[in-house]
Amino acid sequence: MTAHEGPEILLGFTRALRAAGVQVTQDRAHGFLQATAIVGAGDPTATYTAGRATLCAGPDDLRRYDQVFEAWFGSTATLPGPQGPPRTVSVTSTLPETEPQEGEGEGEETDDLIRARASDLETLRHRDVAGLDPAEQERVAALIARLRPRAPRRRTPRQDPWRRGRVDAHRTLRASLRHLGEPAGIHYRRRGERPRRVVWLIDVSGSMSSYADVLLRVAHRVSSTTGNGAVFTMGTRLTNVTRALRHRDPDRALVAAGETVPDWSGGTRLGDDLQAFLRRHQGLARGAVVVIASDGWERGDTALLEEQVARLHRLAHRVVWANPHRGKVGYEPLQRGIVAVLPHVDDFVAGHSLATYEDLVEVIARA
Repeated sequence: MTAHEGPEILLGFTRALRAAGVQVTQDRAHGFLQATAIVGAGDPTATYTAGRATLCAGPDDLRRYDQVFEAWFGSTATLPGPQGPPRTVSVTSTLPETEPQEGEGEGEETDDLIRARASDLETLRHRDVAGLDPAEQERVAALIARLRPRAPRRRTPRQDPWRRGRVDAHRTLRASLRHLGEPAGIHYRRRGERPRRVVWLIDVSGSMSSYADVLLRVAHRVSSTTGNGAVFTMGTRLTNVTRALRHRDPDRALVAAGETVPDWSGGTRLGDDLQAFLRRHQGLARGAVVVIASDGWERGDTALLEEQVARLHRLAHRVVWANPHRGKVGYEPLQRGIVAVLPHVDDFVAGHSLATYEDLVEVIARA
């Protein structure tokens, strides 16, 4: 099992278990991937044991697990049986055999371990996702699933009851009439608020292939949490993947989106795609927060791209452009596409690491 194909094979195995009747939840699947990353997915014995420990919840699950594992990975002749004795491992210590002094030892080791884990997580948050190995990609995916995005809000003409603000004369008078004209409590009102739509336009061309999966995962998280949005991909054509991303499981949603997009890792015609979006879905952009995730490499007419982004800026409440190269050392916005659209963009942000995606979520919430 190679490092590249490992996560796909393991996720396929969890789906096969689910089809066989084992209740494999998203948390169990993530636990299985994390366990195999620790023990080594190339070891069949370790993979078998990690799966039994994380994916099975009862005796019936164990029987189904053995059958699916044998069918999926091949012969289990070299794997431990269900009743096999535990394997013992001897460890030789190179530390001096001295007793820790009072107040030392255990507490210091725990503190060092906590600091090491915190340091690893902080380092991972700022790593470029294009250079992560499969195990690190799984950790980033799990952290994205824990994001708590907030929907941007818009004011509405409708007045809602509130505990302070302008006096609501009608409600105050009706309350007084219910008390036969006697003075009653004063009621207040304010303008209501509703969630503002968030529209994603994600570049899936060849130059963005290392970031498209993670950006789609972030878009899925924001859309599924706020419940008010749309997601499109841009390459040689515009594709609406909103329906595909309605799956609650982000892994299934990304698989469905990949099956929907016909031009993955192809060319880039951002101007034509934005023109198609505004021609077919102009209503979605009106008053919305539009997030364009692209590096700005335009193979088409940059004049058309500038014209369409300017038109989009007039329709939308705010236009946010996330560029994976924006936060890298030495980057300058010199690409023709970026130079053309910058005058019509409200927020030009980075989009290459978990930390930048967290910032992007906050930019959207404050829009």
